[in-house]
Amino acid sequence: MNFLAHIYLSGRNEEVIIGNFIADNVKGRSYLSFSRDIQTGILLHRAIDSFTDSHAIFKKSKKRLFQRYGHYSGVIVDILYDHFLAKNWSDYCDVDLETYVADFYDILERHFDILPEAVQHLTPFMIADNWLVSYSTTDGIKKVLEGMNRRTKNRSKMNNAIDELAQFYREFNREFKEFFDELKSYSEEQLKILSSRDEL
Repeated sequence: MNFLAHIYLSGRNEEVIIGNFIADNVKGRSYLSFSRDIQTGILLHRAIDSFTDSHAIFKKSKKRLFQRYGHYSGVIVDILYDHFLAKNWSDYCDVDLETYVADFYDILERHFDILPEAVQHLTPFMIADNWLVSYSTTDGIKKVLEGMNRRTKNRSKMNNAIDELAQFYREFNREFKEFFDELKSYSEEQLKILSSRDEL
């Protein structure tokens, strides 16, 4: 899953949210240098990624893209699923998306000093361009895919996946909703387990 889903699935604890958000930039057992709640967020992120990558519905969405995008197809589905989360936001959260995201940006700024360097570099751009709210529109997702393609030096051609999004919009939306209900239940259970674990 991409940024918005990971943040949403973290619950209300600010440090768990931070841990989940920074997890891709924390390798191996280096997570142990963080506070207990940030550790929980990092471990939750890893559990979510494992659940997602092995899930039949996610694989079905990915298969639709694989011939054209190869191993980048999973990254594309992560981004597309964030679009459908943002698009269907009121189905999952009582707080409107703009307010929820603004609160998250405040959390980032309050914890800026403990963010890994790469995340510190990313954060001002995310806030200035309001990435998370932009996910709710196809134009916003198009810009994300174009940015990801640039990061791969145009090798991935991920920008073209806006075509598949338009062509299979209903199918992706239906798959997201079915998958996300399961992921939400799984994440809630994992968060309980991780929060109550013994000290490492």
